[in-house]
Amino acid sequence: MGKFRDLIVYKKSFDLAMEIYFLSKSFPKEEMYSLTHQIRRSSRYVYSSVAESYKKRKYPNHFISKLSDADMENGETQAWLDTCLACNYIDLETFEHLNEKCEEVSRLLNYMMNNHSKFL
Repeated sequence: MGKFRDLIVYKKSFDLAMEIYFLSKSFPKEEMYSLTHQIRRSSRYVYSSVAESYKKRKYPNHFISKLSDADMENGETQAWLDTCLACNYIDLETFEHLNEKCEEVSRLLNYMMNNHSKFL
């Protein structure tokens, strides 16, 4: 198994994406090709970008760029969570729980970007 799976940010972002996947199964069918697809895609992109960045760690600029992409997609996931809350697909408690997980992932990604030499 790749060492990227040992990274805390990979584990936390993977868990977040899985939580969103199972939660989104309850969204209305008319949201399948819009909200459901988009929030699943953006949340999955985070952990997959972490894996890609780790494989590019010999090249600091590529490493940081992929981590930045992961953070961008994490932000998109948060925007979709806003929509989920506004449409009453999730309650405030669920929103706050998932949003805090996104914030934690963002902090970890930013730590890695700001301290990239520790991961190269």
